[in-house]
Amino acid sequence: MKLSDGVEAAIHCTALLAGLADDAVMSGPDLARFHGLSASYLVKHLKSLVGAGVLASVPGPKGGYKLARPPADISLLDVVLAVEGSKPAFRCAEIRRRGPDPLPISAYPAPCGIKVAMLAAEQVYRASLSSVTLADLLGGLEADTDPRVIARGCQFVERHQRQQPNT
Repeated sequence: MKLSDGVEAAIHCTALLAGLADDAVMSGPDLARFHGLSASYLVKHLKSLVGAGVLASVPGPKGGYKLARPPADISLLDVVLAVEGSKPAFRCAEIRRRGPDPLPISAYPAPCGIKVAMLAAEQVYRASLSSVTLADLLGGLEADTDPRVIARGCQFVERHQRQQPNT
């Protein structure tokens, strides 16, 4: 299975946004610049994350994005489904019923075994993604990451977060 590049971008953006102060946001163009991505490309995925309730969007010239929920309440599956959609990756087209001299539909009463196996594998994949939260990823960050990488992200967040007025 191949996931779009948008999934990687979305996960990295949610991780970076987890470092914002509680009353701050970061603009889409700043998130794109940090990750070396096109702003128009990234904003499309950020909007999907907002639509899925993973991110919140604050409008206006000082607006931007922030997490809509605590990192412990955002799973990798939440992010993947926001970007890729909820339809299964495998879609059975019942090609076994095609070709020369096809049999009547009544010859195929059981679900296709390939479909059953592929959907079972997807259930395992989705369960695995749903068991890993953004907090889990961030919790292992210090142990698995060069300190310079962490410092770079923290410095970028500090410089580019936009404090929001208390409402």
